[in-house]
Amino acid sequence: MQTYSNILVAIDLNDEAEPVSNKARALAQLTGAKLHFMHVTEPLSYAYGGDVPMDLSSIQEQLQEHAQERMTQFMQSANLLAYNKILANGHIETEIHRAAEEIGADLIVVGSHGRHGLALLLGSTSNSVLHGATCDVLAVRI
Repeated sequence: MQTYSNILVAIDLNDEAEPVSNKARALAQLTGAKLHFMHVTEPLSYAYGGDVPMDLSSIQEQLQEHAQERMTQFMQSANLLAYNKILANGHIETEIHRAAEEIGADLIVVGSHGRHGLALLLGSTSNSVLHGATCDVLAVRI
């Protein structure tokens, strides 16, 4: 089995974060790796194609603050406060790849719904992370 030293755990801060973080923590205990937990929020302009005739910066700031609070609460409730926390804003896959490069991750752990058929062809976050990663990716089935 390959030994990992830096594991980036990409979580969505919903109910699915727990099984993903549990799997990553178990792997880290086996390998002695450092864990880095990451959550990415996408800018509102992505959702609306930038065609919103108003300034969304204050709403985006509130979303970032909310994500910060939820990340801290999650890490506290899951007893993960000893690990590194990364919050980013941007395209999810791009930010995960950027963070993985920055910390020298040799494994990225993400959740996956195991989509099939058309949903698989259209892609998913875990699929996009897999195809752009320069290190191993573990997709934890949710």
